[in-house]
Amino acid sequence: QLMESGGDSVQAGGSLRLSCRASIYLINSPCLGWFRQAPGKEREGVANINRYVVNDIKYAESVKGRFTISKDTAKNTLYLQMNNLKPEDTAMYYCAASRRETCLLAADTVDSWGQGTQVTVSS
Repeated sequence: QLMESGGDSVQAGGSLRLSCRASIYLINSPCLGWFRQAPGKEREGVANINRYVVNDIKYAESVKGRFTISKDTAKNTLYLQMNNLKPEDTAMYYCAASRRETCLLAADTVDSWGQGTQVTVSS
């Protein structure tokens, strides 16, 4: 089970931190990550982290330098720190887990999804 929280409405330039509380089974998945989906658009990978490869963290080009993914295994929680938010970051954000050992920012590699949390950025 994956449960997101932290979504909100903010002004451009603001920050948010999303949290994803995971079951003990899922927090130990090989790949954990965040995806987002804006209205009328396909779901896209934002960031992911590989449990087995140190420093194997991937970001979408559009969020590099602004977003940071992290994990606190003791709290069974995955985070996404989002800084300098832009209106184009507006979307439903989903936590995702994959059993694959190679982490890809591709929705078709995901085995488990959270229900999503809405982020709205106004200009």
